[in-house]
Amino acid sequence: MLVTYAVIIFAITALGGLFLASYVLRGRLAPWAVSILHALLGAAGLVVLLLAVLQGGAGRVTAALGLLVVAALGGFYLASLHLRGTVAPKGVVFLHAGLAVVGFLTLLTVIVM
Repeated sequence: MLVTYAVIIFAITALGGLFLASYVLRGRLAPWAVSILHALLGAAGLVVLLLAVLQGGAGRVTAALGLLVVAALGGFYLASLHLRGTVAPKGVVFLHAGLAVVGFLTLLTVIVM
């Protein structure tokens, strides 16, 4: 059940991420409120996923957690750039998003399969 909640949280988080990326791809800083919400939802998803792992989730759940933690580290870097008023490099945004998508899809296979 926790994995399902994590999938829902990360799906909502991904929508915010798409919105944020659309700003970066246009060379603009995204609104802070959306950035903060994206970070808080991502963190909540990681906490729920960590609880699922601690309750005996193994294999793909743990792999998804690892991928999403690495994506979150990239998100911290992106946030640090935002704090300095710098638009993030597109490559870093794509790397962050790519890791998050792979982690999300890995997690999704736990529910679907």
